[in-house]
Amino acid sequence: MHWRIIVGVAVLIPACVKEPVAPSLRVAPTIDAASVAANSDNALSAVVSVRVRRADSVAVRFHLSDVASAGDSITPAVQIAGDAAAISMLGLLPARRYGLRAVAYWAGGSVLGDVIELTTGVLPSDLPHYSASGVDPSPGYVVFAAGMYGLVIDNTGRVVWYHRFPNGPGLAFMAQPNGRYVARPTTPDPTDVDPWAELDPLGNITRTLGCALGLQPRPHDLISERDGSYWLMCDEVRTMDLTAAGGIAEARVTGTAVQHVSAAGTLLFHWSPFDHFAITDGEPSDRTGANVNWTHGNALDFDVDGNLIVSFRNLGEITKIDAVSGAVIWRMGGRRNQFTFLDSPFPAFSGQHSARVSSPNALVILDNLGSPGESRAERYTMDEAARTARLAHSYSSIPGVVTQIGGSVQDLSAGRTLVSFGTAGRVEEYDAAGRVMWAIVGNAGYVFRAQRIRSLYAPGVGTAR
Repeated sequence: MHWRIIVGVAVLIPACVKEPVAPSLRVAPTIDAASVAANSDNALSAVVSVRVRRADSVAVRFHLSDVASAGDSITPAVQIAGDAAAISMLGLLPARRYGLRAVAYWAGGSVLGDVIELTTGVLPSDLPHYSASGVDPSPGYVVFAAGMYGLVIDNTGRVVWYHRFPNGPGLAFMAQPNGRYVARPTTPDPTDVDPWAELDPLGNITRTLGCALGLQPRPHDLISERDGSYWLMCDEVRTMDLTAAGGIAEARVTGTAVQHVSAAGTLLFHWSPFDHFAITDGEPSDRTGANVNWTHGNALDFDVDGNLIVSFRNLGEITKIDAVSGAVIWRMGGRRNQFTFLDSPFPAFSGQHSARVSSPNALVILDNLGSPGESRAERYTMDEAARTARLAHSYSSIPGVVTQIGGSVQDLSAGRTLVSFGTAGRVEEYDAAGRVMWAIVGNAGYVFRAQRIRSLYAPGVGTAR
């Protein structure tokens, strides 16, 4: 034992008790081994495996070996599990040689490992190519589905991330608030129930997301929560006698249900249009055949109060639904419109897509068919109590284009809006004054939904839907 004076008090410390070591006096980490493996799913990414002792976290510095002036890039740091870590490298160039070094962090600073090398592979021959330009694009990347791929491009149009689906990703390929991507790919069998697929930033499918009650998930929109639960739209089909409404006696009517499903697959919320809407709320011409596409839900979002905002294309309406009780709070547009539109013609929008809440009492949508000569991104401000709506801004491509189906809007910072004009093949970013700040050059093909993200390593985190 020995004595130690602490603030004027003598304290006896047994010799068998070790005094804590200040963080700065800890022994520095050692990087025992590091190796890199190319990602067979994506030539623009790789995984570095590191064995390290006494470190808190580890990252990877990397640079192009064949460019003398190339500066280092660095991955985000990841936590150590035991004495090992796997670090993703994303957004690499194809068919290039990289030098890289693991970086171990601790309280006293950082330690660099030995240089190892990676040569990336070539791009798939059927991968789409793009060119983009703009005087002042927002930072980050743009996500969308194209052909057989879910893609991410940078502001020059270069593909920086991709995943190939055997039968294509479906309509929408999107980043989610939980840092994953989702797509709803299909199979060749039209009778299959096709769930959504969730992918991590390396392109690994981590789980599938389906509807409860045996319903078919719609391919238009989905929201993944951080707790693992998710909200999605589902096709609910009922056989109905529509002779009194101009249809046939045994029509198969498809309406859009909304569900909230837990991470374990438990149904937490189910909303059915058959309980709240009338078959006559849609257009008469839509209900004459044997198969009636009645509501055609195509977008899902949360209002600032936590309730649901749902776009029903074939009803020409946007509906607010209580996310707990399922009660319809209001209906905007269509035959059951409850709003007065100020300073804009009625119907103010038609065949709309991608309804998104941009701020309290404000919505931004793609108005596909409300204006005969052009589809437009439109921002509405609302007074819910007075049931009034005002068209605050609208943006259209020059010259104007019309997309009868598809397309999207995304509310960005500083009043900016990213717009895809669907089948018209244009993706453009506008500033608050309606000026084009960035665009894919030429025809981008059918982009059902385009979405900006900030990071390849945490796609969707911290960005608007």
